[in-house]
Parts: sequence; C-alpha cells; structure tokens
Amino acid sequence: MSHDVIVIGAGHNGLTAAAYLARAGLKVIVLERRDVVGGCAVTEEVDPVRAPGCRVSTASYIASMLRPEVIRDLKLGSYGLRMVACEPAVQAAFEDGTVMGWWGDRARMRAELERFAPDDVDAFFDTEAELQGLAAYLQPFFLEPPPDLDAGPFTRLAAALRLGGRFRRARGAELAALQGFLTGSLGDFVERRFRSEKLQRLILANSLYGKHGGPYAPGTAMGLLFHLLTGGEDRQPGFQGHVLGGMGAITQAMAAACRDLGVAIRTGAAVERIDQAGGRVRGVTLAGGESIAARWVLSNADPKHTFLTLCAPGDLPERFRADVAAIRMDGPCAKVNYVLDAEPRVTGMPADRSRAERSLFTLIQTLPRAEDCYNAARRGEIPEDLWVDCVLASNIDDTLAPDGRHMLTCFVQYLPYRPVAGGWDQHREALGERVTAIIGRYAPGFAESVVARCVLTPLDLERRFGISEGNIFHGDLALEQMYLRRPVPGWARYRTPIAGLYLCGAGTHPGGGVTGAPGYNAAQQLLRDRD
Repeated sequence: MSHDVIVIGAGHNGLTAAAYLARAGLKVIVLERRDVVGGCAVTEEVDPVRAPGCRVSTASYIASMLRPEVIRDLKLGSYGLRMVACEPAVQAAFEDGTVMGWWGDRARMRAELERFAPDDVDAFFDTEAELQGLAAYLQPFFLEPPPDLDAGPFTRLAAALRLGGRFRRARGAELAALQGFLTGSLGDFVERRFRSEKLQRLILANSLYGKHGGPYAPGTAMGLLFHLLTGGEDRQPGFQGHVLGGMGAITQAMAAACRDLGVAIRTGAAVERIDQAGGRVRGVTLAGGESIAARWVLSNADPKHTFLTLCAPGDLPERFRADVAAIRMDGPCAKVNYVLDAEPRVTGMPADRSRAERSLFTLIQTLPRAEDCYNAARRGEIPEDLWVDCVLASNIDDTLAPDGRHMLTCFVQYLPYRPVAGGWDQHREALGERVTAIIGRYAPGFAESVVARCVLTPLDLERRFGISEGNIFHGDLALEQMYLRRPVPGWARYRTPIAGLYLCGAGTHPGGGVTGAPGYNAAQQLLRDRD
C-alpha cells in the first residue's frame, strides 16, 4: 500500500485529521470530490461572469469555536490565518428603526442595555457570568471521545470517575442549571430572565442557528452554552471572528500545513465506494474506477452518505443501517450571497459605528414569530417572514472585492428541505427575492444595489457540498443526537462496524461548526487503536 490512511473529503475536519495523522508518521492521502479543498469552509466568487473577482464565504461564514489547540498544533497562523474578533458579536436591527448590539466591552454593553433594556442590566450580567461558568464545565468534553459503554467494568468505572471529577467543584444549583440548559427551551429561559423583548430577540439571534426546533422547543437553551465555549488562538470565551480572506483561508491554511507534513491532497477525486473484505476496510474506489488501497479510511462525509451511499448494504448490520437512516437531517437553512454596488444603510444604525462595527446585522423575529416560522417550515411551507443573518464581509476585508463592490453573505432560516408544493428548483429565485425584500425593509434601496446574487437552498447545499439533505451539521444538534448518541447509539467513538473505517466529520461528537474537534478526536482515536 502506498498510503496508510485515506481521508474522504477535504473539509476542515478531514484536513485536521489528516494533519494529525501525518504528524504521527502515517502516510495520508485526502480525496476531495470538488475541484477545491475546504468543504463548506470555502471562499468563492459569487458570479464570475457578472462580478468577477468578488468573493465571499459561500457556506460557513463566521469562525466561532475553532479549537485553539488545532490553530496552535498545525501552526495555522504561519500559513496566513488571520481572524478579527466580531465587535459587537451580534447586532440586531428592529422594525422600529433601532439597532442593538451585543458588545464584549462591558462598559459599552452596559450603555446599550441602559438604552434598550434598563430593567435588565443586572440580570443580563448575572446571567452572562452564570453561562460562562456553566460552559466551562462542558469545555473539556470537546476534545475527547464519549466514554466507551461497551468496555470492561474497570474501564467504565475509570471513565465514570473521570467524568464525575469534572463536576467535583460544581454546586448543586449549578448542576441543576446545567440540566435545565441541556433540556429546557431558549424561549422559556429568556422570558423568565428578561423583560425587554429586544434583549430577548438579541439573545435569540446568537443562540439558535441551523438546528431543528423553534425557540420554545426542548433543548434549545443548549445553544446559549455552546456559543460561550472558547475559540480562537487566545481561547476567548464566546469568540466569534471574521476570517481575513473568508472562511476558505482556514482550510487553505490547513491544506498548506497538511502538504508540509507530507499529506497528498487530490481534488476532483470523487469516492464511489468504500471497499472492505471480511469486515475490514481495504481502501476506496473512485468514480472513474480507480482503486486506492489503505489500512485505514476516515470519512469526513456525513453518516448517511458514508454508510448508505458509499458502503454496500451487505457491508453493515441491518440494525446499524436503520439507525443511520433514522438520523434527523432535512436541513432547515439556506445561504444567499450578494455582490452590491453600495453598502446597505440599515435604518437606525448609529452614526458612530465604524465600518467594522457595521459589518453584521441580524433581522430577527420575536420569539413567537420565530416559533411560527419553524412550524411553517416543518409543514413544508416556505415562510413569508424569515430570519436573516447578514454579514457585510467586505467592511472587514477589502481584498474580497474590487473598489466599488461590497460583499454580503446571508444565512436564512427556517426552511423546509422538501417544500410541500413543488421543489427547490422551482422556488429558488422566489426565495432570493423574498430575502432581498426582507433586507430592503431594514435597509431602504437595498434591491437597487444588487449586482449579482447566488441562492443556495437546502437542496443546493446538498448538491454542491455533498451533505445529505443539506444539513450543515451532518445531523441535527438535538440532545437525542448528541454525545453518546452521535452519530448513532453504540458508535459514538468515531469507529464504525467496519474495522479500520472511522468517521471524522460533524456527524460525530461534538457536532457541527468550524471547530476541528471531530477531526482531532477521530485522529486521536485511530492512533490509540493503532498503538
């Protein structure tokens, strides 16, 4: 064999896993279906014909929980990775022509609260401190596999003692609060804590991205804790960053690190089949018929694509295949990317906001309307009133577009994966027009500034990036699909029923986002198994 390890997919987790395995002395090849590395973390032209040279983060668009260990170990800074903290981290525009930011600077946040939520100032800072304390208990779980429940009794006891030790200093009230956040609803929590509707909406804007369930669904309060986990090179709690060069700069840096470690990366190399014999992986076969042998294979594809498409039905236990088929996917979001000839002028944006401080704004509904939006999408309807998160990336990074052009990327939810009336090929442009009209309500004249637009529906996300049902997290981030149950019960430690085949993508613990944690954990698991 000319390679020890094959990694399927050059997304950020696949590249992370490849780099760690190569550091350990293994010969690794990464096979990428597209002609560009990066998976969903790519920077691409919106429309090369109408707007050449105008680039944007096509899918993922803000760096939040990228693991400091990955940044350090792969020396991503030496390969050009630069991130600028979002300040404010979130900014909500409201129908009455006001704009409220969530600032990291305590004095500035206090002033914002006194303006919009004077009765909630103390409650906000008390809650923020509580959330940061609780998030710290979850932090160590990110870079380790879930415990092995099938191990011997002494191994299970040791794991239980280690997990229990994580909470040895926790007070009873903290444990109760942690349980509440993991199982309760975001809507109920913020309505209990805060009087101001605008503050409630600002918190909603930062806590419930890309997952199933409106703000009143059980388990949605968990998002409050996840977004306060550390990220970035300085391990900053709740870090959110603009990536200079777009999100593709992360994966380009990772790819450069991989190459320097001896990793071979092939693009335009679609894997058609994972080969196995006698229950042991043997390599892969490409779409063109070429076979590549390796002792180990890591799949950065989502679980459904890996096990239901790339593996033959007879290669896996029927119960396992049924569990994989039952993973909840049906992605509820879309992206709409724009090239503009003028910066959107959001009504009520304070005059003292710098270009960087005007670089993001969320058009967020009230909690009940967000719940209605989700319920409509669940019925297969395309809601009239959508949640639109906007990032004006060119306000931070002028290398993304030539003079006179501005780059806006918009994350849109909630949407059905399967519209009840017609398909997404029929509704794509109507969705783009709807998002354009919504932005225009808050930024008059917006529609007239559009030079080019690219709409990526849930179906387009599936087609372009190869993610089943367009789910950006490779499976819903709900409690019943997390930790010991991710991707399916009994297989939460990156291994699979085929010996030597591992999962390393967002469909494994700890889940989605551009973190690098699944890739790191899968590589470490393989190395432990090898030794």
